[in-house]
Amino acid sequence: MKKLFLMGRSEAGKTSLTQALKGEELHYVKTQYTLTEDNTIDSPGEYAESKRFSVGLACFSFEADVVAIVQAADEPFNLFGSSLHAFILRPLIGVITKIDSPYANIEMVKQWMENAGCERIFLINNTTREGVSELLEYLEDDLPPLSMKQAKYKQDLGLNPWDSLPDGVEYPEEI
Repeated sequence: MKKLFLMGRSEAGKTSLTQALKGEELHYVKTQYTLTEDNTIDSPGEYAESKRFSVGLACFSFEADVVAIVQAADEPFNLFGSSLHAFILRPLIGVITKIDSPYANIEMVKQWMENAGCERIFLINNTTREGVSELLEYLEDDLPPLSMKQAKYKQDLGLNPWDSLPDGVEYPEEI
């Protein structure tokens, strides 16, 4: 299973999502520090909300296989700019929580995530577990092993290590 790093503002639903992914009963816990349990890394919302602490997000992203922006569907503003993917060298996905909120504006939050470079977006209701199985299925698909030479070859082609080779392109025989 891929290791997932969750980042987003306070009360976006990161810790509740971690509990839902584990099948636990939801209970409120204020994340005071970065938790690296099992296959998730849960960061405090203050890391995303403060320029002073945001460098921690970049550092922790290197410990994960996948980075997820978590935003509630009823968020009044966006913290993540369009250059976010530039410093994260991992697949970037979006997770929209609180999709059942009467103030939800899912299309707006989706647009924010697309602008940030999210490759895939999941709609999640932590309480009812709607969408959790799709996210778990995505995380179950392990990334294929990649040698350093293969990664360098992909980089030379302008690809990320997790991108597939284009149709008709194969690794050279010496790799």
